[in-house]
Amino acid sequence: MFYRDERLALFIDGSNLYAAAKALGFDIDYKLLRQEFMHRGKLLRAFYYTALLENDEYSPIRPLVDWLHYNGFTMVTKPAKEYTDSQGRRKVKGNMDIELTVNALELAPHVDHIVLFSGDGDFRPLVESLQRQGVRVSVVSTIRSQPPMIADELRRQADNFIELDELRDVVGRPPREPRDNGQELVREDS
Repeated sequence: MFYRDERLALFIDGSNLYAAAKALGFDIDYKLLRQEFMHRGKLLRAFYYTALLENDEYSPIRPLVDWLHYNGFTMVTKPAKEYTDSQGRRKVKGNMDIELTVNALELAPHVDHIVLFSGDGDFRPLVESLQRQGVRVSVVSTIRSQPPMIADELRRQADNFIELDELRDVVGRPPREPRDNGQELVREDS
């Protein structure tokens, strides 16, 4: 539940929200997401957290990060760490939990409601602390994927759970039409 006069802040765990939307089969339109929550209350801040690979020539997330930065989101980034695991596979680590937690606790005295876009159970103590400070907390994730993308303890702690799949029509990007390049598309019926 949202109240029109409440002060809102969005905290988006970028990799977690991306994974949840992908598991549901759609992409987030961040302009629509921001507009949706501007209608639900007085949106003071929209934070987006992500780690970036700095040594890559081109990072696929860089255009999104730049667009968000120029379109009303407060970007919080840090360099991702690359390492090789015990099986010799290249892995990337870039946890933003501490940065998100510190920012949420700092902003708590200035907001009435925080919307956390993450299903990470590590955020349960943060939600509990925010609630003790009088801030209502909504969590956006999904239980409709296999496996569910939200930790049960986080869902239980939140004042309100918002199923991401129910926001699909409001914040989802429309599916792209296949290109025909001047050629007629042929469909094969089975």
